[in-house]
Amino acid sequence: MRRMNATAPPPGLSERIRAWGTELGFGAVAIAGTDLAPEEARLLDWLAKGWHGDMDYMARHGTARSRPAELVPGTVSVISVRLDYWPGQARDAIDLLGRPELGYVSRYALGRDYHKVMRARLQDLADRITEAIGEFPHRVFADSAPVMEVALAARAGLGWRGKHTLLLSREAGSLFFLGEIYTALALEPDAPVGDHCGTCTSCLRACPTGAIVAPYELDARLCISYLTIEHKGSIPEHLRPAMGNRIYGCDDCQLACPWNKWAQAATIPDFVEVRNGLDGASLASLFAWTEGQFDERLAGSAIRRIGHERWLRNIAVALGNAPRSEAARSALASRSDHPSALVREHVAWALARQEA
Repeated sequence: MRRMNATAPPPGLSERIRAWGTELGFGAVAIAGTDLAPEEARLLDWLAKGWHGDMDYMARHGTARSRPAELVPGTVSVISVRLDYWPGQARDAIDLLGRPELGYVSRYALGRDYHKVMRARLQDLADRITEAIGEFPHRVFADSAPVMEVALAARAGLGWRGKHTLLLSREAGSLFFLGEIYTALALEPDAPVGDHCGTCTSCLRACPTGAIVAPYELDARLCISYLTIEHKGSIPEHLRPAMGNRIYGCDDCQLACPWNKWAQAATIPDFVEVRNGLDGASLASLFAWTEGQFDERLAGSAIRRIGHERWLRNIAVALGNAPRSEAARSALASRSDHPSALVREHVAWALARQEA
């Protein structure tokens, strides 16, 4: 990739960038430098422990993830943004988790694919900067490359890394997306904020599978979000019962966090609207979707990337955890001869639990 040349920004540009970001719907905008040496050490230790599971891409990119100027040569500043997603009009999350016959989808995935929304708004912000100062070297990222989003946001002062490893903000909890603009503009960095988790361990106690093995340490191999989204193979049997009715992602550590009393409801229509009734659909009805229906109904959704096979795998586990019923057994039996060995395995496990 061609190197960007460092550029001195005009006076007051950082303040204008923050104002433009607010106009574009971002909850907060701040500036970070590129020194992530402590975070790099943590990353390398995490990878050495194998806690990334089969997310091989986490190791494949090497230090480009923790050294912005290796990923985009010439980067000297990172514009970090927060985009709130909490769907305030959706069915209550705690209530839904207590209804095991219904499917639970992580709140961030109830609306439109955040990658597209974030990228478009970041580009709008970059265009505003271009209009003001002319063409400037930059590249936008929306969870689409080896970028240490939480580390950069913490460096920029958007919050601090919580004990669940997500970014926490006193003004907005943790229910938001992060995005970045890497640039050669030598912007003045903002100051980081202190850690405000204190002695609280609510997130550790709330994790259904014990994936938060210690404060600030997450073994992704145990995490339900990893198991239902990133993991491509068979879900370990000993973890399946703890997954409950969670069919895509998991919010338990965030729902338990006291700081999320201040979570900001989404204002962008893409996140306000709940698609396909996924905040309260029955497991049996979702399990009945054909591959064509899955692709059509989840077009423009982050969920679509796991594919129909893993969708059925996840729901089969949830049906195995659901109360015994004829509806659950009938739904599972309809997929017992599915072409996918992965689906058949999880269906057989779930049927055995339903018939026990």
